[in-house]
Amino acid sequence: MTSHFLIIRHGETEFNATRVIQTPDVPLSDVGKAQARRLAEHLENLSPTLILTSDYQRALDTTSQIVKLTGVPVRKSPLLRERNFGDWRGTPYAELDFDPFDPDRIPPGGESWADFDVRVESAFDYICNVAGSLEGRLVVVTHGLVCKALTNNHFNSGKNIIDEPWANTSVTEVMGPPWEFLRINCTDHLVESPSDKGGIA
Repeated sequence: MTSHFLIIRHGETEFNATRVIQTPDVPLSDVGKAQARRLAEHLENLSPTLILTSDYQRALDTTSQIVKLTGVPVRKSPLLRERNFGDWRGTPYAELDFDPFDPDRIPPGGESWADFDVRVESAFDYICNVAGSLEGRLVVVTHGLVCKALTNNHFNSGKNIIDEPWANTSVTEVMGPPWEFLRINCTDHLVESPSDKGGIA
């Protein structure tokens, strides 16, 4: 059975804009809310069937804008949370004297990369199982590192296809199996004209 996924990063937050490691309760900024509304208008035309979302506030705020226009049912899952940076959360990147993304560093009270990868693998299995019971498009609202891990490590069989940051409210569209990308990290819904388009389609 062919499955159809739309994997979406949440809208912008003040912590995104000011380069602070995010906490679970950070809401969307005014910019992020506007992005989420534009995303919702785009998704309304695609007739999604179900939304799976992270239970972090920025993902829930993004999801709520989609639900307002589509009325699509929602399921929350902790499997879709961003990597847990533990005691580093709430700290500006500029105040750190190390790279928090260094593969050898484990945040105190947080997740190692190995633990994060195991969780994302479980998230992938969960997404596939849910999609297998649906007809139509499944929308998954999650976080940048989760988008990257799903795209590079699971839907693409372990081959890195994109290293740049995932844009806020970007859409990655996948069909399969075998998995085929229709769009990757695409933000066309945020621009006014073709000449202004961002993301990779």
